Amino acid sequence: MTSTETLNEIITLLAGDDLPLRITTPDDDVLGDPDASTGLRLNNDDALRHLVRAPGELGFGRAYVSGAIDIEGSIWDIVTLKDRVPDVKLQPLVVARLARLLGREALDAPPIPPEEVHIGPGWRTHTKRRDAAAISHHYDVGNDFYRLVLGPSWTYSCAVFEHDDDSLEQAQTNKYELISRKLGLSPGMRLLDVGCGWGGMVLHAARHHGVDAVGITISNEQAAKARQRVEAAGLADRVEIRIQDYRDLGGEQFDAISSIGMFEHVGLEQLGTYFEVLRGLLVPEGRLLNHQIGRRPAQGLRRRGRPERAHVHRRGFMHRYVFPDGELHEVGDLIGAMQRTGYEVRHMESLREHYALTLHHWVDNLEVNWDRAVELVGEGRARVWHLYMAASSAMFAAGDLQIHQVLGVKTAADGTSSMPLRTQWNRDLAVSTIDLREPDVEPSASSQVSS
Repeated sequence: MTSTETLNEIITLLAGDDLPLRITTPDDDVLGDPDASTGLRLNNDDALRHLVRAPGELGFGRAYVSGAIDIEGSIWDIVTLKDRVPDVKLQPLVVARLARLLGREALDAPPIPPEEVHIGPGWRTHTKRRDAAAISHHYDVGNDFYRLVLGPSWTYSCAVFEHDDDSLEQAQTNKYELISRKLGLSPGMRLLDVGCGWGGMVLHAARHHGVDAVGITISNEQAAKARQRVEAAGLADRVEIRIQDYRDLGGEQFDAISSIGMFEHVGLEQLGTYFEVLRGLLVPEGRLLNHQIGRRPAQGLRRRGRPERAHVHRRGFMHRYVFPDGELHEVGDLIGAMQRTGYEVRHMESLREHYALTLHHWVDNLEVNWDRAVELVGEGRARVWHLYMAASSAMFAAGDLQIHQVLGVKTAADGTSSMPLRTQWNRDLAVSTIDLREPDVEPSASSQVSS
């Protein structure tokens, strides 16, 4: 077992000094601040091996998911320390120093948690087959698990809070109503929802705005649950749920298109295709509302004026455990791509603080239902979600992540857009909301659908 003095030196090398944490060793020695309200417990030698083999977020994520590290106290105190921890590179001198401190056997790779995913080489991304595999990894976890995390609204995207104390369900309904107003939905219109999830947008639009709606997803479990919800709502004659890639759409016409939280799975090379396909489906004066997570713009000059590829870092926790092949685009690149493919962009709105609040609600739901979540998906995957959602909330709060709604119009040949001269989208959202919740009962394992 590593001595306390040696362990303290290693942790300082990997994570810096003066961290406001207590760190408890496998021998119950305490390092750092013994009076700190939050701490890390190192349960075995694999904790250090993970941190040494992959310093930074990936090593910590592996150690936490595997159970080699436990968080004692609030996870929020841990995720807000991210920017204080150096990104140590395992240069030869660093490796040599660690080898002297730990012994060479301690540098051996520990078992990687089975929740880590590798869906293919980094140079061949965003084929239909690979996109389906990436989506399945994240979304086909089991509908019962998502119900615990998301709550009865079954909505896995940023909510819109009119007030800090809005319930999560009210805020999600606010979001659907806001999008419906931006799209100008009215009875008799035909709506396409790209990446429809469990059907929240199409249900709201059909039931409350009188539209006929098509929702598409490439997740089998989402489609099964969305169809069940449509049937239960008595809307099967007006709402259709399909398992379909957006690139396979064609020959249809829609008055409006919503895309809510799907754009993160569209790669840089596919931006033009994505917007061209959707524009081809819109009638003249039809509107597209794109709701997507983004990032800060790159600093400095771009090479030849081209947009910068923004992979979720391939050696980062998010890529390996949460969103394989995910890409986050800067909102200026997105608006430019829309305009180059023939849309007139009419409105952009940031909802960054709203997503920090939304994720905080989801973390609370997971923590309250922790034992049931572990029963459904296993402790490793529950830990993945716990860490990913808390870290994401902190990143939105700090401005490291952004989220925007961008509204574009396919203007008619004579320039007609049918846009109002002034908008009142954000006024009194709750006045026109409806309750899309199901009876608040404990989900059963039998309701899961195999992918």
